[in-house]
Amino acid sequence: MGLLSHLMEKPWSEGHGRGTDPHGRGLFSLQPAQVGLRVFLIVASFLFLLFTAAYVDRMMSIHGHGAGHGDWRAVAEPPILWLNTVLLVLGSIAMQRARRGAERGRADIMRSGLLAGGGFAVAFLIGQSLAWQDLVAAGYYAAANPANAFFYLFTAVHGVHLLGGLAAWGRTTVKLWRGAPADALRMSIGLCAVYWHFLLVVWLVLFGLLLLT
Repeated sequence: MGLLSHLMEKPWSEGHGRGTDPHGRGLFSLQPAQVGLRVFLIVASFLFLLFTAAYVDRMMSIHGHGAGHGDWRAVAEPPILWLNTVLLVLGSIAMQRARRGAERGRADIMRSGLLAGGGFAVAFLIGQSLAWQDLVAAGYYAAANPANAFFYLFTAVHGVHLLGGLAAWGRTTVKLWRGAPADALRMSIGLCAVYWHFLLVVWLVLFGLLLLT
C-alpha cells in the first residue's frame, strides 16, 4: 500500500515529496514528486515522438514520392506562430526566474515570475487559437488533407499539456498569495519551471518540423 500511495500522489503538490531527509538522500536520491514528474515527462516525450514519427512517415509515404505528391498539401504556417514561440520562450524565462526566487526565499521575485510565466502561457494559448482561426478562414480544414490534420493534432495536444501545467501553476500561485512560505512552495515552483522548459523544447521541435516540411 505504501508504494501505491506514492504512485497516486500528485507530483505538483508541494506537500508531497518532502521526506525526513532534507537533502533527499534516502533510498532514492530524488523526491517522489520529482520522480513522478520525470516519469510523466518521459511518457509525454514518447507520445510526441510517436506523433512526429507518424507525421514524417505519412508525409514521405505518399506513393513513395514525397511531400509534394498525392493528398499531402503542406500547411501555410500563420505568421502569428512566430509570436507565439516568443511568448513561450518568455514564459519559460519567467518561470525560471520564479524558481530562482524560491531558492533565494524572495517572495517578490516568486510572485512576479509566476505571474509573468502564467500570463505568457495564457497569451500563447490565445495566439494558438488565433492561428487556428486564420487557417480555418483560409480553408485549411482538418479533414482536407493529412498535413492539416497533423498540424491541428500537434498544436491541440501541446495546448492540452500546457493547460495542465496552468492548473498546477494556478494552485501554486494561489497558495503563494495566501502567504505560504517560500520553503513550502520551492518544490512546486521548481516542478512548474521544469514543465515549462519541457513544453518549450517540445514546441520548438514541433514548430521546426512544420517549417522544414
